[in-house]
Amino acid sequence: MDVIIPYQPRHWATRLHDTHKRWIVLVLHRRAGKTVAVLNHLQRDALRIPDSRFAYIAPFYKQAKNIAWDLLKHYAQPVPGVQFNESELSVKYPNGSKLTLYGADNPDSLRGIALWGVAFDEYSQQPSNIFTEIIRPSLADHQGYAIWIGTPKGKNELYRLYEHGKTDDGWLSLLLTAEDTRLIPESELADARKLMSEDEYTQEFLCSFEASVKGAYYAKEIAQARKENRIKLVPYDPALKVHLVSDLGVGQAFATGFYQKSGGETRMIDYWEGSNTDGIPQAIKVFREKPYVYGKWFLPHDAEAHSIDTGKTRVQTAKELWPNIDIEIVSRLSVDDGISKGRLMFPRLWINEQKCEKWLDYISQYRQEWDDEKGMFKEKPLHDFTSHAGDIHRYAAVIEDQMTNEIYQAYKQPEWVPETSYFN
Repeated sequence: MDVIIPYQPRHWATRLHDTHKRWIVLVLHRRAGKTVAVLNHLQRDALRIPDSRFAYIAPFYKQAKNIAWDLLKHYAQPVPGVQFNESELSVKYPNGSKLTLYGADNPDSLRGIALWGVAFDEYSQQPSNIFTEIIRPSLADHQGYAIWIGTPKGKNELYRLYEHGKTDDGWLSLLLTAEDTRLIPESELADARKLMSEDEYTQEFLCSFEASVKGAYYAKEIAQARKENRIKLVPYDPALKVHLVSDLGVGQAFATGFYQKSGGETRMIDYWEGSNTDGIPQAIKVFREKPYVYGKWFLPHDAEAHSIDTGKTRVQTAKELWPNIDIEIVSRLSVDDGISKGRLMFPRLWINEQKCEKWLDYISQYRQEWDDEKGMFKEKPLHDFTSHAGDIHRYAAVIEDQMTNEIYQAYKQPEWVPETSYFN
């Protein structure tokens, strides 16, 4: 029995639906119909392959529900015997296949599932390790495919995937602007130019990876650092101490920057963040396996809070596991003041582009939270996967002057010497 789905592919989408490439990167302008296309692509394959599993992943679960769920139900409704599960955001087809919507803000919900295909929507706004650590193994059993779609938000993982795909025969990599697709009338684009900033327009409609992210705290500073060639290969100098600056948490929420200080320069030579359930013991193991000579380890003030499980502070735990490290607590400072210090620090900052690649992705997107009701930015950062990179930079700016190359020695009371008389 033939089933008619109420979907008419836009002309650009035929390249997606006709390709046999396993890895697909689609960088398209706003309102190009990306989400509709990938949902129908996943549904088509779910109907073709009995008992298969497919996934659509948005940056946030709430976003998947608000944007994609109604669309998916609309295009799946004509299929006889289809079942919708509102609590799981999943569609089960009569052949036993299932298509489920997920959010990248809950990566644990994606672990351990076998997939025949997956689509990442707005991949620029998702943690860069969600594919390599979680989804890639899920595709192995069935040689499943992955589709990354989005509109640029700076040079991040989506940019690197797109660039790689242009040179790899096993990939389909497309970038289409509003001028390429002609889907939006010229009069509408002309009106948009009047109301949007140049960065906003070139990013949203011309797919510019160079445009800064709206509301990004350090956009100008990062652009200036690139212009001055301070973001490049910055090697480790064995003659200088390496100082650690951490934002404590568990798993991805545990992040650390590695810094060296030379004269008026501050060099960020490395960056690490945890995975799965990594905590202080795993972090210390990673730190000590690196070939660095350490100076101080700077921890946030909440490291002095007692754990309910152990009754110890994380500072105590760290000192027990690494007794030779000199631990300092970062002074409390408001977020606004810390960000101001972070901006002032940037002209002195040199960054290893290779080892700090993920940190650069995140700090480029560290931005103010937008208030939809008031139509303005809130006076606080958006709390998402970029927050840890932003916090590390704030902490580093606060303690920058404490990064020294002196050898730390505990204070030792001088030996007592009996008084002598000078009048013998």
